[in-house]
Amino acid sequence: MQKIKSLMTRQGLRSPQESVNDLSPIENFRTLTKEELRELHEEPTDPQAQQEIINSIEEVYFSNDSFDIVKYELERLPPVLSLQELEEYTDKLKQQQAAVSKKVADLILEKQPAYVEELERVTSLQTGLQLAAVICTNGRRHLNIAKEGFTQTSLGLLANQRKRQLLIGLLKSLRTIKTLQRTDVRLSEMLEEEDYPGAIQLCLECQKAASTFKHYSCISELNSKLQDTLEQIEEQLDVALSKICKNFDINHYTKVQQAYRLLGKTQTAMDQLHMHFTQAIHNTVFQVVLGYVELCAGNTDTKFQKLQYKDLCTHITSDSYIPCLADLCKALWEVMLSYYRTMQWHENHDQDEADVVSSDGNNVIGTEENSFDRNYVKKKLEHGLSRIWQDVQLKVKMYLLGTDLSNFKYDDFIFVLDVISRLMQVGEEFCGSKSEVLQESIRKQSVNYFKTYHRTRLEELRMFLENETWELCPVKSSFSILQLHEFKFLEQSRSPSVSPSKQPASAVSSTGTLFQQYCAAGNPFEIQADSKDDETEDVLASNGYESDEQEKSAYQEYDSDSDVPEELKRDYVDEQTGDAPIKSVSRETLRSRKRSDYNLNKVNAPILTNTTLNVIRLVGKYMQMMNILKPIAFDVIHFMSQLFDYYLYAVYTFFGRNDMPIPASSLCAPNREQHSARQFESTGLGLSSSRLRTTLNRIQESLIDLEVSADPSGTLTAAEERKEKVPSPHLSHLVVLTSGNSLYGLAERVVATESLVFLAEQFEFLQPHLDAVMPAAKKPFLQQFYSQTVSTASELRKPVYWIVAAKAIDYEQMLLLMANVKWDVKEIMSQHNVYVDALLKEFEEFNRRLNDVSKRVRIPLPVSNILWEHCIRLANRTLVEGYANVKKCSNEGRALMQLDFQQFLMKLEKLTDIRPIPDKEFVETYIKAYYLTENDMESWIKEHREYSTKQLTNLVNICLGTYINKKARQKLLAAIDDTDRPKR
Repeated sequence: MQKIKSLMTRQGLRSPQESVNDLSPIENFRTLTKEELRELHEEPTDPQAQQEIINSIEEVYFSNDSFDIVKYELERLPPVLSLQELEEYTDKLKQQQAAVSKKVADLILEKQPAYVEELERVTSLQTGLQLAAVICTNGRRHLNIAKEGFTQTSLGLLANQRKRQLLIGLLKSLRTIKTLQRTDVRLSEMLEEEDYPGAIQLCLECQKAASTFKHYSCISELNSKLQDTLEQIEEQLDVALSKICKNFDINHYTKVQQAYRLLGKTQTAMDQLHMHFTQAIHNTVFQVVLGYVELCAGNTDTKFQKLQYKDLCTHITSDSYIPCLADLCKALWEVMLSYYRTMQWHENHDQDEADVVSSDGNNVIGTEENSFDRNYVKKKLEHGLSRIWQDVQLKVKMYLLGTDLSNFKYDDFIFVLDVISRLMQVGEEFCGSKSEVLQESIRKQSVNYFKTYHRTRLEELRMFLENETWELCPVKSSFSILQLHEFKFLEQSRSPSVSPSKQPASAVSSTGTLFQQYCAAGNPFEIQADSKDDETEDVLASNGYESDEQEKSAYQEYDSDSDVPEELKRDYVDEQTGDAPIKSVSRETLRSRKRSDYNLNKVNAPILTNTTLNVIRLVGKYMQMMNILKPIAFDVIHFMSQLFDYYLYAVYTFFGRNDMPIPASSLCAPNREQHSARQFESTGLGLSSSRLRTTLNRIQESLIDLEVSADPSGTLTAAEERKEKVPSPHLSHLVVLTSGNSLYGLAERVVATESLVFLAEQFEFLQPHLDAVMPAAKKPFLQQFYSQTVSTASELRKPVYWIVAAKAIDYEQMLLLMANVKWDVKEIMSQHNVYVDALLKEFEEFNRRLNDVSKRVRIPLPVSNILWEHCIRLANRTLVEGYANVKKCSNEGRALMQLDFQQFLMKLEKLTDIRPIPDKEFVETYIKAYYLTENDMESWIKEHREYSTKQLTNLVNICLGTYINKKARQKLLAAIDDTDRPKR
């Protein structure tokens, strides 16, 4: 390769790349002439072949300008050169060069028109620039001519005009200064008229004018005077703003707000207003309490004025406590009402401004500033609500805790609660606050007061019960607890026409808020002078009758159906619903009902005693306190339940305990009545239910102090628990329960038991009211109290009246008479035995004495039914006991038993209207068992567990004794023993 290059150098040859580089730029990119282009274009070529040749050129030739073509080609030569191959390769390169030249020539011919067009545009631009230079030259020449010709004359005219304007301005200034000198007197007049907006407007205009002419020496003194006047106006505005706190006047407040707006101090005014309200609260309560303290002290000693408010509250006496509290709340109400009306004014004012802005929205900047001020005022007022109410709560709390309320009378304490409750209602309407501060302070006072009060009332209740003779308290048949003064608040809560001062918070919402009611005039804390009028009650009947006509008709004979109440004209009455089936009633049935009914001798008035009435009144008082102070609702309801519990326990203790003496039999059947009574008790019929026994045990454990241990060394907890209990009451010695003529105190038992039932009915009536105020977490206690205690009141009838039934009939005499009867007769008898007539006479005597008692006390239908049911049930079981005492009995004797029992039933059904006869099947089944065979007896014994072992053994020994062997008898006796074992 080096040899070839040196050879080319010696011959003066150069590589193609060097030849190209030697050309000048113009020569290198010389534009071909049209002839050359035409020649290249006219050469006959195949475009496709030409393109293939161009495509066959290696990529390296197009890489960059620094590419050395000669070096590249020389390096590609083979080691052994062949001339033919070199010539062929040279021809190929020439073809590629020719193809490239042809392609370049085609591209040049294609772009030639665009080049010519661009060259013409450049030439046109050069011509335009030359014309612009000529125009600029002419303009400058004309400006120089105008400057030289007109400047001096124009300046002279302008100078004269300026002098003229200065003189006119000086004249206006002199006239304004003259006016300013006269405004001082007008400002003083406007301040005296309390025209604050006008005075400020005038003062600001004067200040603006004075600032304009401050370069005059005569104005400096006037400007200082105007500034002093403006400060004086602001001071008077602040005083005027403070007057709003106690007595809001809409016109006065409007002027003050307009004045502050002119000063641009709307936000400052609101800050000052809240300070004045805070100060007004403090000054108001201090002056009210100070006035009462000085009045009670009887002198004008100034030492009280130096005391703190908290210390001053401790000098309030008990007599002046309530009037001072009322005046205190009235004064605080005036302050809060002024704040409420202030907010109302701003709401209305903001609404008016918003309407104006919506109609004219030109001044955008001023609108934004006013909107900012309104939002600030609104937020400030809303925030101030809770702040002011907090100040009120703290002041009232100090007053409440400054005096010991434990010695207050109940009505006085209720009045205090009423006032505080009304104040808390005001707070809730004022700012939506729950008044936790007031609630906690009054709750503590109330719980302490109420515990002492309740303990005293329980002791009084025990005293009343121990001195109660259980005489009927005559009340009208239309008597309702709502007629009592203590329950008036229940009617008031449903009546919107009651005066607001006596109406509870729950009823005020129906007629609007307190602020809406008393916005114009009045005060919710005014003490009504006619409050005593509501205490009048008319619930007692004259001599137990509502009128003379009713008294006359009370003892009339039942000759006509008109004397019979509609309820008793029915053949059957459902005690739960009072409905009767559609069924015809015979006149005989009506007459039998008249004889057995003991409701007709007096009007169906509620049966209650003075003690019952006192308990009901206590419940009303407790509910008043609970209604006013709902946070202690659970404590109050718990104490109310103790009143009912103690009354229930007392009635059971006096009349329901089965501790009567059982007379011993003088004949061969010792303690038969006692056995019968014990057997009756074992069946659970007529005696205390399990629920009632559970309730009585709970009351005895939680409320009754049985004085078992009087050990002074007992623990403190035990002493406190015992302090919460009440000694068990004792029946008055004036109440006699052992006389047979009075049916063993039946009248007293009826009054006691039915008064308890009436009390339970009143508690049922009050349940919705109690449930409404009971906290949700404590409602299970209330439900348990009603389901396990109140509902058991009527169940106490059975054990109370069972004692009367067990003594009213001489069951022991009947057993003695039955023991003298011969049951092993040989022929069927047509005449019943004497003991049946004796038993019926006992029932007739019982009916007579029942009528005698009913003349003293109305005996309700459920009571008479229970009495008759007990007596009949005891009689029937005594019959079975008598039959079980039989030593010998024939088939004819068994028929005689059935005859006796049927005779007894027939006569008994004429005395009473109870259907079906209680325990009728009990007797009939036992008598029929005499006819059973050996095979049937064993299954019968297993099925009838209601009979005693003695009664079943008698059946086996007497009926089957002569027909079965000893082994069969032992089998039946073993079955009886197996049946009796679960009972033991």
